[in-house]
Amino acid sequence: MRTVHIVGAGMAGLAAAVRLADAGRRVVVYESAGQAGGRCRSLHDAVLDRPIDNGNHLLLGGNTDVFGLLDRIGARDRLIGADPVAFPFMDLSTGESWTLRPNLGPVPWWMLVPSRRVPGTGWRDYLGLLKLLRTRPGATVAECLDTRSVLYKRLWEPLAVAALNIDPALGSARLMGAVVAETFMKGGAACRPFIAARGLSDTFVDPSVRFVEEHGGTIRLKARLRELRVQNARVTALEFAGETVDVGHDDDVVLALPPVAASELLPGLPVPGDSTAILNAHYRLDRPAVLPGGQMFLGLVGGTAEWLFARDDVISVTVSAADRLIDWSADDLANLIWRDVARTCGLPGPMPPARIIKEKRATFRQTPAESEKRPEARTAFRNLHLAGDWTATGLPATIEGAIRSGNKAADLLLLSGSAETPSRDEMRASQRSSLDISQQA
Repeated sequence: MRTVHIVGAGMAGLAAAVRLADAGRRVVVYESAGQAGGRCRSLHDAVLDRPIDNGNHLLLGGNTDVFGLLDRIGARDRLIGADPVAFPFMDLSTGESWTLRPNLGPVPWWMLVPSRRVPGTGWRDYLGLLKLLRTRPGATVAECLDTRSVLYKRLWEPLAVAALNIDPALGSARLMGAVVAETFMKGGAACRPFIAARGLSDTFVDPSVRFVEEHGGTIRLKARLRELRVQNARVTALEFAGETVDVGHDDDVVLALPPVAASELLPGLPVPGDSTAILNAHYRLDRPAVLPGGQMFLGLVGGTAEWLFARDDVISVTVSAADRLIDWSADDLANLIWRDVARTCGLPGPMPPARIIKEKRATFRQTPAESEKRPEARTAFRNLHLAGDWTATGLPATIEGAIRSGNKAADLLLLSGSAETPSRDEMRASQRSSLDISQQA
């Protein structure tokens, strides 16, 4: 049977593996680490003696590829959604709290209701979103929106920083526009926030690995690819430490690695060259973790902490675009961020046990210029395709973007002459995926 060799078991590689295994292809996945998941995984932390995610992720109802994957692997019920749809915020500089409440239907009548809007804004302020959908190439988010407005400071700026992991003055307006097009422009149901109930591995990684293995696939951990052997515009072998894996004439390869690793294996491959960091802080309380209003997450402005999440007795915090803080010591960061958490949640006393996780290369630097360097899934080699949230998905580097890239690589293989002919349903799914991507570009 023809084999698809997938290098990298992050969400892009796992999504490709699930799609191909579901279509009846023989799949072998190689991962250099000792566990699958990449930047989307859980771990048991010895300091807290609790399971935590290496990074906090807020998913939205409009993330169609996320939910498509979860439906395929039988894990949709492992997400918790906000009901009703709500985005709670607090301004640490003033102590004021508010909740954005989009209505479920596609007609955004919520903008006409003051209690559903950001305080101090009118319905006309929200029409500025349309500028993101019609932006010129090379424009930044801040160039398209009124940066002096209350709405920008209290909503668009924190959302843009979270989506792009960069200052909106530098971030790509086209990428932010793609997020807006798939969420806020499609109605409240597409905006509904979701979080992983028991962690990222439980929701995404473990069910994906199990699905691949149950469909005859293989996951090989601690297998670091050293070299791609090529001949006549084809990959002919994969060189691992102490092992050579031959790639048959009818076999295919999906390279689902970070951009730096991909460029080392494929010299001359255009990739985004810069990256930006994300910090995550986790605190184990001596009581159940409860956010104001009993919300499952909370957005903060006016402080260092940006997004708070509560699960069991752990409060987790995300700080995006964190290059300015990445060289701070873990103790100093934990104390700095705890001040915001304690004030927000009314937690007196000393700081509890804490864990800081730094992702120095969390995402590529999502400026207009760096975004133009994102390569397509197809390569110059007939049997090699790329996947990863840094490839040309039309979306920011998010879980949705990673899964979409894996789906795109798999669909190209299913539709190409190098793989068996896909079913009619597979072709329809691939055509829909390609259409979505072209509309975003």
